[in-house]
Amino acid sequence: MNQDEHYRLFKINKTILQMLHDRKYIVEKGLVEKSFEEFKESHQGNPTREDLQRMATKIEDPSIHIFIFFPPKETVGIDQIKEFEKKMADGAVHRAILVIQNKVSPFAKKYIVSLAPEKIMEIFHENELLVNITEHKLVPKHEPLTDEEKKALLERYKLKETQLPRISVDDPVARYLGLSKGQVVKIKRPSETAGRYVTYRFVC
Repeated sequence: MNQDEHYRLFKINKTILQMLHDRKYIVEKGLVEKSFEEFKESHQGNPTREDLQRMATKIEDPSIHIFIFFPPKETVGIDQIKEFEKKMADGAVHRAILVIQNKVSPFAKKYIVSLAPEKIMEIFHENELLVNITEHKLVPKHEPLTDEEKKALLERYKLKETQLPRISVDDPVARYLGLSKGQVVKIKRPSETAGRYVTYRFVC
């Protein structure tokens, strides 16, 4: 693996760590802040995709975990998915992120769909993780509401959730945050007159 590929893995790993942090999983601050050279040193100068696999724990609920898998093959088949499924079952883990190099076979995709909602496997292509999209200046701050906050919002404005403006579950920021259908997200945008403009979106 050459220097360019090492740097590519460094960028992908950093975005994954930021994603976990933004989803409120426990992430050591030092891991996110590592320089490229420190990243290489921590992997004996030769980081691999397998090195980047990890499990993270929710801050507010230590019983909730997520796996990050880096399938070694360029095309992920159903056998590989079943291996990941077993690891999730063995660890009592409900959700996982698959960081793929190329594609997932049609049969593997169907199998992933069949596992939901008991097991959720999110798929991200490596190219999607080279840059953290939430750091772009044109992307406003998105904050998922808790069930209690969602209920309070709807009661305050006497609304049904379906009356809120919508955001697709496939929206890039919704995917980054791991949002599910039925959730509500608060979006904060800068405003020349009010300083900050807040809107809410129903995930569908």
